[in-house]
Amino acid sequence: MREADFEVLLRLVERLSDEQRGALGRALASASGEPEAVRLLEEAFAAAPRCPHCAATKLQRWGQASGLRRYRCKGCHKSFNALTGTSLARLRKKACWLRYGEALATGMSLAKAAAHCGVHLTTSFRWRHRFLRAPAATREALGGVVEADETFFRRSHKGSRRWRRGDAPPGRRPHRRGQRAGKRGLSAEQVPALIARDRAGHTADAVLPDLGAAAIGAALGPVVAGDAVLCSDGAKAYATFAAERGIRHEPINVAAGVRVRDGAFHIQNVNAYHGRLKGWMGRFNGVATRYLPTYLGWRRTLERAPEPSVAKTWLLAAARPLPTSNAN
Repeated sequence: MREADFEVLLRLVERLSDEQRGALGRALASASGEPEAVRLLEEAFAAAPRCPHCAATKLQRWGQASGLRRYRCKGCHKSFNALTGTSLARLRKKACWLRYGEALATGMSLAKAAAHCGVHLTTSFRWRHRFLRAPAATREALGGVVEADETFFRRSHKGSRRWRRGDAPPGRRPHRRGQRAGKRGLSAEQVPALIARDRAGHTADAVLPDLGAAAIGAALGPVVAGDAVLCSDGAKAYATFAAERGIRHEPINVAAGVRVRDGAFHIQNVNAYHGRLKGWMGRFNGVATRYLPTYLGWRRTLERAPEPSVAKTWLLAAARPLPTSNAN
């Protein structure tokens, strides 16, 4: 564009209404979104290049496709790009990815996120679970004083087609979304979610099949350090886990009104996290039980990300390699 034409364009911008300026801003963001998203992804991969198939680091350039550079591994001779083996592999509309990161940062509903990015509702649903797959699979190691306690969520079949097909459980009518359970604690109405946090703010979570020692051990075993001190309530499952692993256990008799022992041992940090988690989850009016681990990972990332409100934080988190190369 000629400089004179550009000056005329700038003068016309001053006459735009607030609504028109917003539309212009969205158009400019969409026009530059794909190069910016691609640039961030390419830079992140270039900082630690690695073959997603065999983890080799000796790579060579192998052309370009779909707006991304391709590489060829000198070891296994397979070609790939920066998104191979990640949850973003084969997704389209890269120009909208940073805007969807903004939607994740603010916790928008699916419909609002779809309108924010200019995509279909089903695309918004698919993107939410693709973007959150890697953060949900990330596990942080817990050390020092580790607090562990469970909280409960209403069992939900939200989105299930069982009632439409007619094979719902006998006598089970659909529940109102976000409806409270009939009683507190573990029951057929609720599913337990274990939250463990150390004093440095590292968090681990897991949806449990029950509150037995085997389930507690399977959730805490991979993340709790051998020299950690485990603080929990008086449930025997935690004592059993600690004894099997040789970990020091400091139970808190919460039922008797004890909150802190010896000035250091308590589970108030993890209980405060429960409150923040439940308050944040309320905006979704009930989460389907099968997707609950994804939402736990979403909240965990919000708590730990250095810049959770920055769109690129969510883009780069989604672009982390998955445990397996199958990103479909």
